[in-house]
Amino acid sequence: MDDLKVLLRLLALFRPYRGWMLLGAFLASLTVLASVALMAVAGWFIAAMATAGMAGVLMNYFMPAAGIRAFAILRTGGRYGERVVSHEATFRLLARLRVWLFRKLVPLAPAQLQNHRGADLVSRIQADIDTLQHAYLRLYSPVVVALVGMVAIVAVLALFSPAVALAVLALLLVAGALVPGLVYRAAATPGADVVATRAELRVALVDALQGMTDLRVHGAQERMADSIARLSAGLGERQSRVARLGSLSEGMVGLCANLAGWSAAVLAMLAVGAGTLAPEQVPMLALAAFASFEAVAPLPLALQRVGEIAAAARRIFALADATPNIAPVAAPSPTPRDSSIHLNGVRMRYEATGPLVLDGIDLDIPAGRRLAVVGPSGAGKSSIARVLLRFWDYEAGDIRLGGHDLRAYRQDDLFRLIGVLSQDTQLLNASVRENLLVAAPQADGDAMERAMRAAQLHDFIMAQPHGYDTWIGEGGVRLSLGQARRLALARVLLRDPAILILDEPTEGLDAPTGRALMEAVVAAMAGRTVLVITHRPEEVHGLVDATVRLTQGRIAGR
Repeated sequence: MDDLKVLLRLLALFRPYRGWMLLGAFLASLTVLASVALMAVAGWFIAAMATAGMAGVLMNYFMPAAGIRAFAILRTGGRYGERVVSHEATFRLLARLRVWLFRKLVPLAPAQLQNHRGADLVSRIQADIDTLQHAYLRLYSPVVVALVGMVAIVAVLALFSPAVALAVLALLLVAGALVPGLVYRAAATPGADVVATRAELRVALVDALQGMTDLRVHGAQERMADSIARLSAGLGERQSRVARLGSLSEGMVGLCANLAGWSAAVLAMLAVGAGTLAPEQVPMLALAAFASFEAVAPLPLALQRVGEIAAAARRIFALADATPNIAPVAAPSPTPRDSSIHLNGVRMRYEATGPLVLDGIDLDIPAGRRLAVVGPSGAGKSSIARVLLRFWDYEAGDIRLGGHDLRAYRQDDLFRLIGVLSQDTQLLNASVRENLLVAAPQADGDAMERAMRAAQLHDFIMAQPHGYDTWIGEGGVRLSLGQARRLALARVLLRDPAILILDEPTEGLDAPTGRALMEAVVAAMAGRTVLVITHRPEEVHGLVDATVRLTQGRIAGR
């Protein structure tokens, strides 16, 4: 996908806010034209006053003075309005892009995202989309302003002197087309490299911070530091190269502006000598020619950023264009008759040519019953949960949920029916209340209290100075492992699911804490269907109705 196609596709995403974008470009064009007009009228006014004074004649200076004030006010007001409108448009565009990308990612998780590093995904959602703010502010809008400004300015200059208009047009094309084109060719590769290196640096920094303990244990912190330093130096070198190109292009535009001013002055004086132009119009044309380059001055910087913008957009589109592992269901989901789960001869593998991770699984969980699936790591236990949630499809067999084919359900409806408490449940760096509201944004205080009491965490939280507004830190670091698990459980219970899947819920907990957590879950989910996946059968002993042992994707015992 070349840069132009990427930029056009990006522009299509901005279509809902084209009104804001066009208004911003209109105000920017109005500001540039007012600035040029201000310079031109001021130059004519000063020269005309001097000519009138030398000739000893009277001159009506009220009208030009009023025009100068009007253009000055228009330029100032236009600049303020353009800043307000363009930044409002930019913030709306960024918000739309983030929501659009997140909605594209939801069907891809986890199958299509498992090969992406978490830091890289965050970098695309945050840094790459932030880079795209320049698409409107520094690219689309300046191009429109330059085109409008060039046409309007050259047309007005041609009314007074076609020769001046042609000279200014030629230099405007050099500054607004040739120089930006050369800058684009020189900056496209380093600009794209900036995006790639910046993403690598973020991934390396996150890996270093998250793995600091292991790095210190193995004495590898110096190697990691050297790797980060090399990436940082590479990023700085590429950014410096792009910045040097920007400085050079600014100098070239300034040179063209000065040449245009001098050319306009010389050609205008020749016209005065030929009797086709009034003397006081010489400074008017010279200043107008010089000021006209305000319209094209941003273009070299705009084209300089094309490589960076296009590279960031490609990274985003590469995620958005990925095909979901399971095609969305178009028809409405059936209404489940109950909360029963039945698997009959289910076979599943993660890769088309990979080994079977589920090989002929038969499970029967009547509504309201509790089943534990136990076995060593790699036995295929978690694969059952992933199949039930439609994260991966199964290639053979049949799964019935509530009496209907699992494949007939939309994934959103499955998420409403099934609550999952996994070993890697994410807690936000926020308050207890905000972490609970992630699951049920409309939940009131009474519902949260019931869920927290069921998870046996309400009394502890209320003992804190800020109660439910207690900040739990990154990943729940201010809570113990048992408390973090209970908070995750309360978040699941707040959704009030008909079915609960517990995937290694006691991982990382000591035996008494794990047992206490399981007892809280069983008490909270009384009368509901529960599937427990664990390699610790002793922690579910006496708490479930049946136990199935899994080995290498097959049922080894019941």
